[in-house]
Amino acid sequence: MAGMRRLELAEALQLGPGWRHACHALLYAPDPGLLFGRIPLRYAVLMQMRFDGRLGFPGGFVDLRDCSLEDGLNRELGEELGEAAAAFRVERADYRSSHAGSRPRVVAHFYAKCLTLEQLTAVEMGAPRARDHGLEVLGLVRVPLYTLRDGVGGLPAFLENTFIGNAREQLLEALQNLGLLEPGSFARFKFSARP
Repeated sequence: MAGMRRLELAEALQLGPGWRHACHALLYAPDPGLLFGRIPLRYAVLMQMRFDGRLGFPGGFVDLRDCSLEDGLNRELGEELGEAAAAFRVERADYRSSHAGSRPRVVAHFYAKCLTLEQLTAVEMGAPRARDHGLEVLGLVRVPLYTLRDGVGGLPAFLENTFIGNAREQLLEALQNLGLLEPGSFARFKFSARP
């Protein structure tokens, strides 16, 4: 991931006091729906429009002096997503990766949590009543995991948006590693940062 180096979780947790830790989660659920009655949705994957106009994942900074990464992440999810986030808990088993950047000295910890479609829909419906809605979070968006016949609409067009930090790369890596895309479709998408 451009400008960031991958760390093992244990190594990331050993970094000195000058480092800040941010935890974010990709929330997803199997979705049997069909777009226009013919395009399989396969999964619903949530991202959010942030206060700065960039796409990212719900979460935020965690103070390890006060709590674990997962406790801090779950607190952030409650603030950004509302009461429906209390129906599930992101655990260490949901951990995917850690990346460190030298400026600023931040470690980004990334998690992916599989929900039921009912839980994910409840999150979407309740998010406008969350504490941070309209402030840090401007709204939630589902990632289109399909490509339309024109070869541009769907995920290719979505990836042209502006993402915070390494969120675009985290998204692509999770989609690939979790098998959320149609088999054989991943080769079209690149991990490299857009020019």
